[in-house]
Amino acid sequence: MNRNNESTPMQVAIMLISENSLPIARTLSNEFPDSEIITTTPAPDCTYVSSYEEFMALTFHRYDVFIFIGAMGICVRSIAPHVKDKHTDPAVICVDSTGRYAVSVLSGHIGKANEMTESIAHILGAEPVITTQSDRTGLWALDTLGDKYDWATIPGETEDGMMNNIISLFVKKVPTALFLEVRDAGTDYLEKTCPPHVDIHYGRFGDIELSEYELVILVTPFLHNTQETPALFFVPQVLHVGIGLAHQAGPVQDIIQKIFYRMIDNCIMPRAVKCIATINEKRDEPVIQELARAYQIHYYSADELKEVSVPNPSPVVEKHMGTPSVSEAAASLSANGGELLLYKLKGENYTMAIAIEKGVLRQGHIEIVGAGPGDPDLISVRGRQMLEKADLILYAGSLVPRELTFCAKPGATVRSSASMDLEEQFALMKEFYDRGEFVVRLHTGDPCIYGAIQEQMNYFDQHQMNYHITPGISSFQAAAAALKSQFTIPEKVQSIILTRGEGRTPMPEREQLHLLARSQSTMCIFLSAGIAQQVQEELLQVYPATTPVAVCYRLTWKDERIYRGDLKDLAAIVKENNLTLTTMIVVGDAIGNREGLSRLYAHEFKHLFRK
Repeated sequence: MNRNNESTPMQVAIMLISENSLPIARTLSNEFPDSEIITTTPAPDCTYVSSYEEFMALTFHRYDVFIFIGAMGICVRSIAPHVKDKHTDPAVICVDSTGRYAVSVLSGHIGKANEMTESIAHILGAEPVITTQSDRTGLWALDTLGDKYDWATIPGETEDGMMNNIISLFVKKVPTALFLEVRDAGTDYLEKTCPPHVDIHYGRFGDIELSEYELVILVTPFLHNTQETPALFFVPQVLHVGIGLAHQAGPVQDIIQKIFYRMIDNCIMPRAVKCIATINEKRDEPVIQELARAYQIHYYSADELKEVSVPNPSPVVEKHMGTPSVSEAAASLSANGGELLLYKLKGENYTMAIAIEKGVLRQGHIEIVGAGPGDPDLISVRGRQMLEKADLILYAGSLVPRELTFCAKPGATVRSSASMDLEEQFALMKEFYDRGEFVVRLHTGDPCIYGAIQEQMNYFDQHQMNYHITPGISSFQAAAAALKSQFTIPEKVQSIILTRGEGRTPMPEREQLHLLARSQSTMCIFLSAGIAQQVQEELLQVYPATTPVAVCYRLTWKDERIYRGDLKDLAAIVKENNLTLTTMIVVGDAIGNREGLSRLYAHEFKHLFRK
């Protein structure tokens, strides 16, 4: 059975109880690549068996999923003698003979029958029927949540009674504290879907008044004393342990045990370890070989390690190994420059240090988000999610529709940057960042295209602030859609040039418009309505005067206007219509081109036109 390896297709047996439902079985089989249709009546491409009961007795634990197509009673009687344990039983789903309902029967969470039921319902256009209490009430499935986000779960499945008690408390909706000490896709999901009986806490665990709660859920790589309150730890694997060793250091198990005990002594979860890191010369040491049985090992050369600045360099280590640090430097490199949580500790014949992956530890964060060209609906799904979780939204004044900020969560601060200089913007963002809060800097279009974010990123880098960019739809893409044009035409034009005319911002000599225009590519010219005459004159040095041109004002906004004409009329179009800075100029034969498929495409797709 493949329960945990997501990269391996699930083994699926489709039990065709109702012979008239063979088309449904074939539809499902086509969607699940590692499946077979089981039937007691011979049929092409199906596996014939003489008896379903005999088949189930032999194969119940060989498949990951059984999909019964037919009556629920037959499904239940077929599996009943073989059901043993929710941790090992396969997922079982029953689809009625008409394909109207898909019912999760067995192993809803751990066996993923509930997920499969949803998938089957989508494939068939059926109604999913899921009776698990947490699913019916919209609550998290605590017993499988860790698997979904690659978190270790403590208590784990082996402490079934304790886990069942925690699940029971949670579905009863007792007052629950959720403590988040890292930030990843899983914690984003928890924040977005948090039920009303759960309070989210950040910062110091000791600040939580535990007496107010009957259950605590923690996502953290650290040990915390939850006192008498029932608790469930989700432990992300985000720690990197750097190890230095004496030659042939041993006893092996004794050293490994001491390493993990020292982690616990420092309130660090051993289950949070993702990999071990050391110097190349220790590759064959018995301790490293033993650790390699359970962990990924990263090896580094002395030259790589000595480039890392560490708090505890050692002249002795440098003399013998060619680098002033092994454990601290290796941990830092393995964690991609992440923070050292545990500085070098010395044992009798080993040293150790621990670093956490960069950007994982919950702290202030800045998300630079592309708002799209204007229409609030054109922001990405991720972009809207960032806005919904932000503590501060700083948006680019009149360039970004304020409606986008209406999705801000209660209590969030929303400010326009239109009246602020850069220093004021930096000060405001840093104020929220230093409190460990989430900041969204909302820019028009795609922030990486004429988005004025370079100075901001330089400031963030100087102050070692954590940030990320969410791309957006650029106005040149909106222009192509508005013009109903493909800006790349086979055998005619295969390049798009994004540029601007030379106004107050100088252009590099090699990027003068008349030079770029030599390629006869589709040109999308930003921020140049104020110098339309100059743009026209430069382009006419290369493009024919009758080259199609489109002047697009406030693309996708409610007052969008688009003017078409020839290149020779560009300046007049801009002047006569009083067009301003929020204008995109598009030049090239791709505008409105409908000359048909190229010879290559016509040959490749000629079957589409046969009668």
